[in-house]
Amino acid sequence: MTQPDQSRDWLHRDARYSDVSTRKGHVGTLRDDGSPHTEYRPERTLPLRVELVRQLRRRRTQVAFALVALLPVILWIAFSLTSGNGGAATSVNLVDLAKGSGTNFAIFALFASAGFLLVVVVALFFGDTVASEASWSSLRYLLAAPVPRARLLRQKALVAGLLSAAGVLFLPIVALIVGTLAYGAGDLVSPTGESLPYWTAVGRVLLGGVYVVVNLLWVAGLALLLSVTTDAPLGAVGGAVMASIVSQILDQITALEGLRDYLPTHYANSWSDLLASQIDWGNMTRGVFGSVTYAAVFFGAAAWRFHRKDITS
Repeated sequence: MTQPDQSRDWLHRDARYSDVSTRKGHVGTLRDDGSPHTEYRPERTLPLRVELVRQLRRRRTQVAFALVALLPVILWIAFSLTSGNGGAATSVNLVDLAKGSGTNFAIFALFASAGFLLVVVVALFFGDTVASEASWSSLRYLLAAPVPRARLLRQKALVAGLLSAAGVLFLPIVALIVGTLAYGAGDLVSPTGESLPYWTAVGRVLLGGVYVVVNLLWVAGLALLLSVTTDAPLGAVGGAVMASIVSQILDQITALEGLRDYLPTHYANSWSDLLASQIDWGNMTRGVFGSVTYAAVFFGAAAWRFHRKDITS
C-alpha cells in the first residue's frame, strides 16, 4: 500500500472512532475488526484525582476561594471603620450584634453571602465544568479518549460538588477565625435575646453552612443542565444566578401567598432557626426536601441531555 493510501486509511479509522464517541449514543469498539478492546477499562478513565487537580489549577477556582476568604476580612475592615452605634435603634438585628463575638460575626457573614456570593460560587463550579470544555473544543477529545459520557459527567459533577461544598464551608470557617480574633470567644446572642455558649454556637454556625450547601443543590443542578446545553460558560453560570435572583424577588411578593412555598429559595434562610436554644427543624426539613427535589430533576435532565447531544465542534 502506498503512503497516500495509508494516510487515507488512517483518516478513515480516526473519523469513525471520533464519530462514535462524540455523537449521541455509546462509545464504540476500538479494534479495526469490530471486536472489543480487552485492555479498555471505562472505570479507569478520567480519575477524580486528575480532574480535581485540573480544576484546582484553574484561575477561576483560585479566584473563587480567594473571594470567599477575603469577604470576612473585608467585613471586619468595614466594621472597624464604623463609629459604633448609628443612633437610637428600636430593634436589634444581626448587624448590630455582629461585633459582639466571633460567632455573631460568622453568622452575619453567612447571612450576607448566602443570597448571592455563595450562589455564584456554586453556579460557577457547576456551570463552567462542561461548557468550558466545549468552548475550548476539548470536550470532543475527552469523549474520544474514550471516556463514557455518563462517567465524564459524573466525575465532573463530583469534583464540582466537592469544590462547591468546600467553598461554601470555607466562608464560615474563615469568618469564625477572623471574628474570634477580632471580637473574642464570647457567647452567641441572637436578635431575640437568646444566647448560646461559644462552642455550641460554633457547631450551629458550621451546621448552618452545611444547610446552605444542601439548599444550593438546586442551583448546582440547574447550572449543570445549562452547562451541557450551551457552549458558553458565562451563559450557564449567569442563567443559574439569574434564576436564583428571580426566585428571591418572587418570594418577596406576598400576594403569591402559598405559591411562594414552592420557590427553591423560599427556605434559603431557614438555617436561622439554629440560633435558638431549642431548634425547630420544620422549615429546614422543608427546605432540604424542596432543594433535593429540584436538584434531582435538574441533574436527571442534565444527564439525559448530555447523553443525547452531538459534540461536533
